[in-house]
Amino acid sequence: MAAAESNGVLVSTAADSKTLADFEPAKKPRRNKFALACSILASLASILLGYDIGVMSGAMIFIQDDLKISDVKVEILAGILDLYCLIGSFAAGRTSDWIGRRYTIVVSAAIFFVGAILMGFATNYAFLMVGRFVAGIGVGFALMIAPVYTAEVSPASSRGFLTSFPEVLKPLNSILV
Repeated sequence: MAAAESNGVLVSTAADSKTLADFEPAKKPRRNKFALACSILASLASILLGYDIGVMSGAMIFIQDDLKISDVKVEILAGILDLYCLIGSFAAGRTSDWIGRRYTIVVSAAIFFVGAILMGFATNYAFLMVGRFVAGIGVGFALMIAPVYTAEVSPASSRGFLTSFPEVLKPLNSILV
């Protein structure tokens, strides 16, 4: 390839003859294993809601017999968790801004655990509803913060893939329960 100099600028006199082999393919960004592990663990929080509903639906017959409650109270007990989750999700935003996303997930797990313990030791309907309330708050916290935490931890190149995990892991509810 011949080159000529014109006014201090190197000008090519022949056509650039680059082949396809001269261009290197763009390298894929490396997968961040830490972000993958964090997003999988945070996405498991979506299982809490299905697990709680599934276990409660199986236990309703025994709860109704033990506590001698009406069908209406059983229906309220089964369906009230969504309302309690709504309250928990409203509180989760402020809490996560205050203590951070990771610690909010830990707090949600602790709240859900306390609610499960309260429901396990319930001796009457009111006590059972208090446990259901506490567990619902924990589930609401987890469902609100887990996707936000996953989006913050994941690199931009794989954010869409990793933030889809909560939706992908929801079918595990039916398998686990």
